[in-house]
Amino acid sequence: MKKGLLARIAATLAAPLVLAGCVLNEEPTMDVSAGSLAKAADLSGVQLSVGGKEFTEQLVLCEVTAQALESAGATVQRSCGLSGTNSARAALDSGDIDMYWEYTGTGWVTHLGESGSVSDPDKLYREVASRDKKQNGIAWLKPAPANNTYAVAASSETAKKLGVRTLSDYAELAKRNPSQASFCGAAEFFGRSDGWPGLQQEYQFTLPQSEVSELAAGAIYNSIDKADPCAFGEVFATDGRIEALDLTVLEDDKGFFTAYNPAVSIRDTVLSKHPKIADVLEPVASALDNATLRQLNARVDVQGATPEQTSHDWLVKKGFVGAE
Repeated sequence: MKKGLLARIAATLAAPLVLAGCVLNEEPTMDVSAGSLAKAADLSGVQLSVGGKEFTEQLVLCEVTAQALESAGATVQRSCGLSGTNSARAALDSGDIDMYWEYTGTGWVTHLGESGSVSDPDKLYREVASRDKKQNGIAWLKPAPANNTYAVAASSETAKKLGVRTLSDYAELAKRNPSQASFCGAAEFFGRSDGWPGLQQEYQFTLPQSEVSELAAGAIYNSIDKADPCAFGEVFATDGRIEALDLTVLEDDKGFFTAYNPAVSIRDTVLSKHPKIADVLEPVASALDNATLRQLNARVDVQGATPEQTSHDWLVKKGFVGAE
């Protein structure tokens, strides 16, 4: 890994997120013209508010949504950069915002209070969408194929050297040579049943505590890239640093990790009044796979582009909005 790239990554991640993202209640900063999304529906005269959480992927998704809706004629107020899941959901429940992108796994664990893992993304989406609408009046639009779930990764060099491609391979390595299977994770991952404890149980291995290091989530990526202090670590599957650092994500061959597909969660009263919102946003969701989100995230986190420009360029490239 080149030192210059590492320095740019570190500098970008150290910068306050509000500099790279939307300011709460910000007015549009990009001129958006009609593209293919405008042909799907006319939202002229519709006033909407779009929110999002404070990390890079959510800042991008918030801006993608706002620009997509504006291209179809809507007037959109932004509340990007809300501090965490609880704040974003509270804003949705109270009507301060009309919609934001939530993850099916978060809906399952946090909003519905379930504890078991559900790795089948379709089953999880149907259950979360049905129950959240019935219990809380929150509808879920079609989810993206991207799955920002927990994952285990190593540098591509380490994975190739050790012959580890799947989590079953990793479990065998942990049994055979624990020192080569050293692992870094964040505190939350180590404390969750759908994290480290459940992973060891599902794949039937126990890594000695001496080979386990607890780090801040953001520090794990560079640590496994350098294999110091650990060769393997917890990552989020759509993080842009996976591509930037050339990390290899191990295949979850037993389907342990709960699916975390992003989907627009929207107040059902708003969707019922303006059902064409779904027609505008569903093509966008369908185009967001893991590789796409990694690239969008990396453009912000590694290259230093703004979420606004990153979102606009992608929407134009896909033909969803027009090029000025």
